[in-house]
Amino acid sequence: MGVQRQSRRERLRAATTAQIKATALSHLASEGSNAVSLRAIAREMGMTAAAIYGYFDTREALVEELIADLHEALAERLDKACRDVAADDPAAAILALGHAYRHWAISNPQYFHLIHGRSADERHPIPEAAHRGPRLLAWLVAARIGDGDAGLDPGFPSAHHAYDWADFAPEYVTRVRAVHADVSPAAVALALRWWARMHGLVSLEVYGHLGSQTREPEKLFNAEIQQFAAALGGAPGAGERE
Repeated sequence: MGVQRQSRRERLRAATTAQIKATALSHLASEGSNAVSLRAIAREMGMTAAAIYGYFDTREALVEELIADLHEALAERLDKACRDVAADDPAAAILALGHAYRHWAISNPQYFHLIHGRSADERHPIPEAAHRGPRLLAWLVAARIGDGDAGLDPGFPSAHHAYDWADFAPEYVTRVRAVHADVSPAAVALALRWWARMHGLVSLEVYGHLGSQTREPEKLFNAEIQQFAAALGGAPGAGERE
């Protein structure tokens, strides 16, 4: 069966939709999420307000698509960072993932604010792409510790806790095991705990809460991810940024 071609009308609609979202991201990056307005975007693009509402019914619909797109772009960046290191070195991949996450966040603070600035609920579900980073990290951890935490440095804070699949949301377990069938509850728990620690430091930096306490937030972040990688068997200081 041949590839189904889009009609000219479909191509034009897709191109206009992409331009609307690109314009919205430009407003977001320069002025923050409150600057994302369908009418302002329409004016910049030379469209009428009525025309742009034919693409997005509400501002919220546009924001939901932007959030999904940003999660997808971040997930692709994390995937690439891990692919660019040796396939047989999950500890190095974890360091690469951490650096890629922080670099994206501090380079795109308004994007970071948008995707993490509100609570997830029934009206604002978490996009599927948002789970890819934690899933990837769980797989990298599983590659190091196997079934349990026997491969961990015994001094590591997470090395002495027992976990079961019942400890996790069933939907998340399904997602993780669909991609990594052999991952253990211990690996998933450790990955989530480290994801929270990594995200916590990045959030404090992006929102400016570390500014009055340290001049070197990157140094704190590097120490945190190097400790984690070392606990999983990575070389001490591996991946340190000069």
